[in-house]
Amino acid sequence: MRRAVVLLATALAAAAAATSSPAQPLVSLPSAAAKSCSAGFRHAVIAGSEKCLRAGQFCTHAYDSQYRRYGYRCTHYYANVARYRLTRA
Repeated sequence: MRRAVVLLATALAAAAAATSSPAQPLVSLPSAAAKSCSAGFRHAVIAGSEKCLRAGQFCTHAYDSQYRRYGYRCTHYYANVARYRLTRA
């Protein structure tokens, strides 16, 4: 009887150890480095995604206030077409 109790306790301890999660590190490192931009471009976060901005690129006018944080404006480029491009502020 005593042998059965010890065997059951050992089995339960082994099962608990196998199902527990591993220890988490105290400091979590970023999983990916920030997006790097080539020379002449400026790194920005627009609408929650990382972008590399440069004057002359097409832009979304709804995010003009976000472009302005990085020194650009989203201006109407063609008078007869609803297209916008980035210009320096």
